[in-house]
Amino acid sequence: MLISSLCNYYDILAKSGRVLPDGYSLVDIRYIVNLTPEGKIDSIVDCQEKITTLTKKGKEKITFIPRKVIMPKRTEKPGIDANFVEHRPLYLFGLNFDKDHLSPDDRTDKARKSHKLLVEENLKLIDGLNSPVVNAYREFLKNWIPEDECENPHLLELGKNLTTSGFAIGLAGDIARLHEDSGIKSRWESIYSERNKPSENDVTSQCAVSGEIEPIARIHNKIKGFNSTGSLLVSFDKPSFASYGNEQSYNSNISNTAMKKYTEALNYLLSSRNHRSNLDDIKIVYWAADPDKDETESEIVSLFLFEDENKEDEKKIDADGAQKILEQMAKEARTGSINPQKLLSERDIDENVDFYIVGLKPNSGRLSQKFIYRKRFGQLMQNIAQHQSDLQIGDNFKSVPLYFIKNEMASPHQKDKNPDPALVAKIFESIVNGSEYPNFLLATIVLRVKTDRYVNRTRAGIIKACVNRSTRIKNKKEEIELALDLENKNPAYLCGRLFAALEKLQTDALGDLNRTIKDAYFASAVSRPALIFPRLEKLAQNHLKKLGSGKPKSEAFYNRLMGEINDKLDKEYPNRLSLKEQGKFIIGYYQQREELYRKKDKQTDEVINSEEDK
Repeated sequence: MLISSLCNYYDILAKSGRVLPDGYSLVDIRYIVNLTPEGKIDSIVDCQEKITTLTKKGKEKITFIPRKVIMPKRTEKPGIDANFVEHRPLYLFGLNFDKDHLSPDDRTDKARKSHKLLVEENLKLIDGLNSPVVNAYREFLKNWIPEDECENPHLLELGKNLTTSGFAIGLAGDIARLHEDSGIKSRWESIYSERNKPSENDVTSQCAVSGEIEPIARIHNKIKGFNSTGSLLVSFDKPSFASYGNEQSYNSNISNTAMKKYTEALNYLLSSRNHRSNLDDIKIVYWAADPDKDETESEIVSLFLFEDENKEDEKKIDADGAQKILEQMAKEARTGSINPQKLLSERDIDENVDFYIVGLKPNSGRLSQKFIYRKRFGQLMQNIAQHQSDLQIGDNFKSVPLYFIKNEMASPHQKDKNPDPALVAKIFESIVNGSEYPNFLLATIVLRVKTDRYVNRTRAGIIKACVNRSTRIKNKKEEIELALDLENKNPAYLCGRLFAALEKLQTDALGDLNRTIKDAYFASAVSRPALIFPRLEKLAQNHLKKLGSGKPKSEAFYNRLMGEINDKLDKEYPNRLSLKEQGKFIIGYYQQREELYRKKDKQTDEVINSEEDK
């Protein structure tokens, strides 16, 4: 399914001109080396794009991005192998940079060998071509001697950037670039066509993707973006993987045409910031089978679902406007009716278009496909809106990206804060499919709250989402509201509310303490209320007396609040709470605590004043 879908996506990209013609590659270029007609370096010009963006804290951030340049297809052979029109500094200059010094010397003599191979191959390849930039390049190849250029001021000025940057060749005083020269292009296309023409030795069979009888790919092109050398999605590098006497990728029956299509499409997705995100060590790529709106649809999913931890740059689409639409969709989800057509119709997007999400992870041999989902875009948006709605707690809407959930699963004290990627992938699956969250998510967050004795908005939202989604899928009424629910008579929820009231009573009576009842009793109270609350009631009487001597209004307020909660409980505390009940306890605690600590709580003031009037 993956390779076939990528081949179809390649056709979409080709129609819109977003993929390269066969025989060419995109190369990251940071500098233009301008040559004199005699082949000397006249200047080295920085051609990077300077992008100014705002960080999440509102500060300006300047980023320098290499320019993407189309050059003759890059070599993928291991070891020393020169390209036609080279961009790598070791080949161009034959020099290493170390501690502010340039030198052709290294342990394996790689610098000298690389430059020598470049000179030999490229002089043959450009033989007979005649243009100012080609002639300057020819003179450069003939006359550049690495040993004599160790003090070259242009290279020394680049410093460490010399060894990590890509270079293009230009002509001083002219806009001509070697890789854009018509003679270079024509010569390369002739060479590439000759290298790739069908041979008598080609293995021909029915392609598993197209169904056509075509030459089968022996070796597949590499996928970039996972490591420095590239990775393979399809490979057979051990005899145990082969069958029926076939060698290498002849076992896969994928034609050369299909191979080039899927590798080109996947490399395009991995190079696009709007089509990729990270989920720990899994790279996720996503796209729509829509020739007109693919970029927009992918950006929307990126914004609504991922919002990567390390992405601080602004989105191309109207992020604020899209966020408001998501907020409206999440509000509709609370009433049980979501209308994703509103979002899609405003952007002229077909809700029935197929949208793909794929997770890839490298291993020692090749890329491993961890998951692939195909959803109608409208259904996917509905599931994402429902997910965001489930996570909301409190009045103000705030979207919760996936990495928020991942971070809350880890202890703040542990060094490695990344949970098992397989577990995170399960959470992701429930979001995409709109299914019940995995049980371990609720168990992990409850454990974290009990262990850390700390619950924030995200943790409370996750617990609420797990509990409510489970009951909703089972066609039962959702049990937890967005804000404090004074009508909720669930014993676990009431116990949580009572604990929050007792904790606030203690701090109001005794002031700031190094150790409160939360530090001493919270974890036990969440699991076994009947064992802990009688002790807390005795402590509460002392705190009420202390509070009453100086703050009679507050004493009356807490007496009334705890009385209302105990009346609903009938003072029968549960002996033990199940996992879901523990979650309800934590939500009750969080919502009651938020209400008590609200800075301008008019309702509480009215209650206290009414008690004084009595």
